[in-house]
Amino acid sequence: MLRTAFCLLAAATGVLLGASGELSDRRAPGFALPDPAYERYYDLQDYAGKVVLIDIMSTRCPHCLLTSTTLEEVKARYGDKIAILEVVLPPDNQETISKFIETNHVTVPVVCDMGQMTASYFKATPATMQHIDVPHLFLIDKSGIIRNDFGYDETTRRVFEGAGLFAEIDRLLK
Repeated sequence: MLRTAFCLLAAATGVLLGASGELSDRRAPGFALPDPAYERYYDLQDYAGKVVLIDIMSTRCPHCLLTSTTLEEVKARYGDKIAILEVVLPPDNQETISKFIETNHVTVPVVCDMGQMTASYFKATPATMQHIDVPHLFLIDKSGIIRNDFGYDETTRRVFEGAGLFAEIDRLLK
């Protein structure tokens, strides 16, 4: 009975520790993506041996703004123990990204994808690429394996607000 009560409580509060999203439990596809000014490229291989958090987002998405705020908290809490990248897709461009970064005081690296990296992470086909929902978080362990992924909805809101995400990161850092 106590076990059942705990399971119900965990489900009701959105405890996701140890759960895996449908795009998880596989090697993270490699990539090298530029910042909006094309001054620096961010290569997944540069973070070998680190926990990596990737956020697929859009500058026009209100839930993405919540996620960006949470990622700033993650950066402050964990420092260089983890790597964080926010990935934007067209129609975002240098202007919309720069405005988003400046307006929202974003210090986490924001990189630009023309769709190939995102397609590989979502296992997308030409038909499904039109239906990529943002924000979407991918948590990659120190071995380069996607250990969890989260699309935003009411059941994952706790992750995007921070508490659930901190628990996931703590688990990966052990």
